[in-house]
Amino acid sequence: MSNFFTYKGYPLVRQENFIYYGNMSDDYVIMLEVKEKQKVKDLDVASKVKIYQMSTDLTLPPTVGITQTAERESLYEALDLANAWLQRAKKS
Repeated sequence: MSNFFTYKGYPLVRQENFIYYGNMSDDYVIMLEVKEKQKVKDLDVASKVKIYQMSTDLTLPPTVGITQTAERESLYEALDLANAWLQRAKKS
């Protein structure tokens, strides 16, 4: 079994400017897309992040599987909202 970085108990997997957050065994996962970055000293820091809540049901087309979207100005704010969405989805 692979070990992933986690945030508040959910795995984070990065592929270029996309970060996937959540467990594929749950009903929903979150896709974070880093749309813009700014330089802070020597680091690129996300300054605009698009958030998508997506169904893990592979029979659905991707456009139908996206159930919520939002945009935030930092990765921390985006992950905080993503965590709230996953928590709410687990309760339903």
